[in-house]
Amino acid sequence: MYSAAWKAARSVLLPVFVTGAFATLAGCGKPVDEPQPGVYRAALQLPGGETPFGLEVAKEQDRFVLYLVNAAERTRVDNVTLADDRLTAVFPGYENTLRATMYRDRLEGNVTLIKANSKEQVIPFTATRDRTYRFYKDSLTDNADLAGRWEMTLTSEGQNTAAVAIFEQQHDRIVGTVMTPTGDHRFLEGQVHGEQAQLSTFAGGLAYLYKLHVNEQGELQGEMWQGLASHSTVKARRNENATLEGAGPSTELKDRTSRFDFTFRDLDGNEVSLHDEKFRDKVVVVTLGGSWCPNCHDEAVFLVPFYREYRPRGVEIVALMFERHGEFERAANAVRNYRKDLGIEFTTLIAGVSDTDEASKALPTLTGIYGYPTTIVVDRAGTVRDIHVGFSGPATGKHHEEYVAEFLALIDKLLAESASSPTSG
Repeated sequence: MYSAAWKAARSVLLPVFVTGAFATLAGCGKPVDEPQPGVYRAALQLPGGETPFGLEVAKEQDRFVLYLVNAAERTRVDNVTLADDRLTAVFPGYENTLRATMYRDRLEGNVTLIKANSKEQVIPFTATRDRTYRFYKDSLTDNADLAGRWEMTLTSEGQNTAAVAIFEQQHDRIVGTVMTPTGDHRFLEGQVHGEQAQLSTFAGGLAYLYKLHVNEQGELQGEMWQGLASHSTVKARRNENATLEGAGPSTELKDRTSRFDFTFRDLDGNEVSLHDEKFRDKVVVVTLGGSWCPNCHDEAVFLVPFYREYRPRGVEIVALMFERHGEFERAANAVRNYRKDLGIEFTTLIAGVSDTDEASKALPTLTGIYGYPTTIVVDRAGTVRDIHVGFSGPATGKHHEEYVAEFLALIDKLLAESASSPTSG
């Protein structure tokens, strides 16, 4: 039994305690003027569930910057503005934006992705400070081993796409990527939880979420979501010799004896053609892409220092940009920001909208455009010597290194040839 004194004290203290508790909770929920620096667990809400990625908030020289963290990749976002209790960030090289209300230990808002025909895809976003796990709070010690190379099939709307997954695993942490004939899914990171595995990535461009499980035959089954509108079922089996060679459509010249040419407008509206004096007697790398395309970002990051080194030797680069906007000025503005953020100095032309059928019509001498980027190498005599669909980015490891080595060897070979007497490639 409680004493009368305790009952009297309790009648006074309990209202004070309850009032203080609610005041504390209210304080936690009140927006603030600045984000708290630190490590956050960020997540986008896709149809398949939470799609987490690492987020670091830092203050550098009196300005806030963000870092998006996926496996070995850290994407710096310095276009960050604060107004009242709202944070707005524009991801480098993209038109995509993050808008969030700031609280003491969290951010809440959405990420807007610019899609085809200027449509906006708005994805719910949350981030909580001091949470470092990816998917599972509690890790298990007895997990399936998914490290290695997998022959994968992605099926969407009855269409099968061949893919190769490469994973590395340490305890329950798993990293890697999925390669397709038109590019890779960049730096995936996740966790294995018993026989289940989840992987995700978001670095300002496309958001991917994989949910997989190991069946009785030791194969992988599951689903993949890309943004709000794209969904595929996934099947994979171990195959250390899995390859994408010959798996996808190839782009070629319809008539090998014809000359590859084009005329499109630069960002100031001036017409530029491949037969212009600027490109005469040069080895020209023509890349088809768009500022919205993550693999095109990867290729541009490689081409920027390449161009600085090889331009004095006789190389020019022309990027034909197929953008999300049909309106020229909107497309040009997107490319201007892309150039600025990635440090691009080579020529960029507005070639059309991002639809591959429309891109094929814009370049009728080719058999078709099937993916971005597509890279066309033209020798000093104006002859097409190589066409490559896709780009093996840094997330693919040795595949990226091999692609770069082969590309540089081809360029060096073409530079050694004279303009009047090219050899067959």
